[in-house]
Amino acid sequence: MIQKKICMLGATGVGKTSLVRQFVQSVFSEKYHATIGVKVDKKVVRVDNREITMMLWDIQGEDDEFKIRPSFLRGASGYILVVDLTRAETLESAKRIQLMIEDEVGPVPFQILFNKNDLKDDFAIDDSWMVEFAGEKVLRTSAKTGENVEEAFLGLGKKMTAGN
Repeated sequence: MIQKKICMLGATGVGKTSLVRQFVQSVFSEKYHATIGVKVDKKVVRVDNREITMMLWDIQGEDDEFKIRPSFLRGASGYILVVDLTRAETLESAKRIQLMIEDEVGPVPFQILFNKNDLKDDFAIDDSWMVEFAGEKVLRTSAKTGENVEEAFLGLGKKMTAGN
């Protein structure tokens, strides 16, 4: 069986932990629990008739007090970069994180998720900003409703196993 380390990255409060819980356990909680350091979960999935064990490293959100340590990224097969659709500043944070990853890890498969799609009335990021950052394949998710969560992780799994 293939094992892949996937890092969950983004600003504080964008929904990284909620996305992991929705993907692994099909659960959502309204209670906010900040991740301190790293929390690791795993899920076995089937991608192109192969079993992959996804080791999901939910890394503490970046903010004024905490910057993601490059050592957390060592050995990553891919990453998911999460942006909160209701807070424009999380897009800028995601851009900084992505540049740091490219410098530290080099080119690895990734997926950009625009999370909290269930809060349409509160959007602070418009479509043109999303396309500018993520290209034409903008993926909106909702950890609360489960919208596109499974698709996001399996899509990254497909990218990580392409050519293997």
